Amino acid sequence: MAAQTGSQAVERASALLGLIVESGAPRTFSSLVDELGLAKSTTSRLLQALERSRLVYRDRAGAFRPGALFSLHAARPSALHDLSELARPTMEHLSVLSRETVNLAVPRGGQLVSIDQVDSRYLVGATNWVGVDVPAHCTASGKVLYAYGALPLPTGQLERRTAHSPVDRAQLEHALVEVRRRGWAASLDELELGLTAVAAPVRAVDGSVVAAVSVSGPTSRINDNGITKLGDAIVAELRGLSALLGHQPGRKEGFA
Repeated sequence: MAAQTGSQAVERASALLGLIVESGAPRTFSSLVDELGLAKSTTSRLLQALERSRLVYRDRAGAFRPGALFSLHAARPSALHDLSELARPTMEHLSVLSRETVNLAVPRGGQLVSIDQVDSRYLVGATNWVGVDVPAHCTASGKVLYAYGALPLPTGQLERRTAHSPVDRAQLEHALVEVRRRGWAASLDELELGLTAVAAPVRAVDGSVVAAVSVSGPTSRINDNGITKLGDAIVAELRGLSALLGHQPGRKEGFA
């Protein structure tokens, strides 16, 4: 009987923690009681235990938020490995669908960093982009991260990698408006001539964009298969990945 009671306590504490983490906004004590239907005394005891474990904390208004352990984990290099592991099945499925190279990119220190890749099924186009330093404004993933505030907009003169690179700030900002309208970004011959990429955002529980996944390959092949069709397919696939991070479809998706 004691084991059952302990199991119930764990399940109830997990349910409480899930509500607080997945809400995307601070939760009041009364809202947690109402939603879970637990007694106030039980809810209070469980929240105190979660606080002691640094899994939740109370802000100045007395509402509950995800605790310090989540922030500590997110700041560690291992968090990127965890994201890669979580994203890998989605990336592999996109690779099967497109037969092209699939990359996972994140913002780090104001820069675009590619942290994982699934190689193209073709010999032409199988370049390894992991760890390669590229100007974000010339990439589809960079445009996604700019568009949703995950990367600060570049200042100063924009690098011209090809004749198609966006070097005018107004041109880039107009492109970002289109990214938000469509839900995906494209880079056609902007980083390298003959290279095209299409990318879409990965969202966290609060709707913020934490990464971008891109599909890239020779411009001729991508054009033949349809850029819009590919962009919509990536968006659809990444809904599932975002859901694994706690994002709920239909929740308001902001800039940040």
